[in-house]
Amino acid sequence: MPFRIVSGEPPEPEEELTLDEIRRGIEELGPWFYPFDFGDGLRTTALVPESVTAIFDTRLQMVNTTVIQYFGDRLGGLECIDIGCHEGFYSLAMARLGMRVHGVDGRDENLGRARFVADALGVTDVTYRKGRVETLAADEGRQYDLTLFLGVLYHVEDPMLCLRQVADVTHEMCVIETQVVDEVEGTTEWGSRDWKRRYQGILALIDETGEFDAGVRETGMTPMATCPSPKALRFMLHQAGFRRVEQVPPHEGAYEQHARGKRVVYAAWK
Repeated sequence: MPFRIVSGEPPEPEEELTLDEIRRGIEELGPWFYPFDFGDGLRTTALVPESVTAIFDTRLQMVNTTVIQYFGDRLGGLECIDIGCHEGFYSLAMARLGMRVHGVDGRDENLGRARFVADALGVTDVTYRKGRVETLAADEGRQYDLTLFLGVLYHVEDPMLCLRQVADVTHEMCVIETQVVDEVEGTTEWGSRDWKRRYQGILALIDETGEFDAGVRETGMTPMATCPSPKALRFMLHQAGFRRVEQVPPHEGAYEQHARGKRVVYAAWK
């Protein structure tokens, strides 16, 4: 059975992929963003420099630690949505913990790779569909026990809209990972030179036009991105509807950006 690149809902696989089919899929679907190991010497090579690939394991370890500590023996049978699932790296990790996972991504090429990887690894408790975070709540029409929103927030142009959508599909807990910018605090006029308001946190506007126009799959769906500071992110998460927000501390040996606080992981509860 040949591998497939599909949009929309995929058909159920009729049989396991052979080693030759996996090898051909790796070659023809590349280049790959994530490293996947299919056994028998078959693996993908990550597109990012080797010095950066540690970000994947750091993010996964911080997510796994947070999820396992909170859900404990309830993991089996939980339902998870992975927003911006890309090639399915973290969707598959949650499926391995016993969850039923639904991945959503805005690009067909990412979904084609994700479905191929799931088929090649024989993972059945994961499904994928095309979708946008900006319309997620209406498109899904339901909630999930766990929501993953990893490496996406700093690529969207309307972060508050997106976080409200994320909160709306979350029944219990959400894990958010994002790049952040340095904190800015101060006082500004608010309607009159005599009226003042303090502000905490900032949203930085990032121009991704070059990468977007070049077809880079790791940009957002528009060229304009907004990157929050940590205090801005906490405030927005509360405003989106999460009652409790906690930052997940990086572990020893974490990727350098997480260790320096330039990337953060937050757990948020409804």
